[in-house]
Amino acid sequence: MTEMTLLAFALVSFIGIATPGPTVLLALTNGSRFGVRRALVGMVGAVLSDFVLIGAVALGLGALLAASEFWFSVVKWIGAGYLVFLGIMLLRSKGTLNDQLHGKADNGSGAPGAIFWKSFLVAVTNPKGYLFFSAFLPQFIAPALPQLPQYAALALVFATVDFLVMFGYAALGSQAVKVLKASGAPWLDRICGGALLALASSLAFYRRANA
Repeated sequence: MTEMTLLAFALVSFIGIATPGPTVLLALTNGSRFGVRRALVGMVGAVLSDFVLIGAVALGLGALLAASEFWFSVVKWIGAGYLVFLGIMLLRSKGTLNDQLHGKADNGSGAPGAIFWKSFLVAVTNPKGYLFFSAFLPQFIAPALPQLPQYAALALVFATVDFLVMFGYAALGSQAVKVLKASGAPWLDRICGGALLALASSLAFYRRANA
């Protein structure tokens, strides 16, 4: 695997990650609600999920989901259901952003463990991720060379790009709190909540044939 291969992989990965999806929306929301420092915990969760997904694909789980309607549906509905749950929670937000603007404590949803597991579970229960990596990664793998080190290198590159993009979204959310007026700040929660519900709907109608 050459440096040019890794560079091309990083560029394509950046384009895919920067397009708003569940994990970057959570980074944006976490940054706006709790600040960049606490949002870092969620980024760690999402990065860990990157290694889980790529490791699973390297072991053949992606091929299993592509071949099995049952297991694909199981993972799909778990992921869609969790996105719906998070979306509704954000839509029902009663001013966490507003509280932050006035220096009040959050309601406990900003606990590091909660932030970590939200980001991790959103990514690891998305079957589109497994199918995406199953189709995407082999294009950068040299069949004649040992595959495990190549998958490890691609995982490191993808996780690095993913972290940097999420950090940018979290910083954007953190700055948004400073420019929004108190009465308008909670709408950022609702916009992100609506986007998560839209992504859940998209996932619910997703079919293996589309992969």
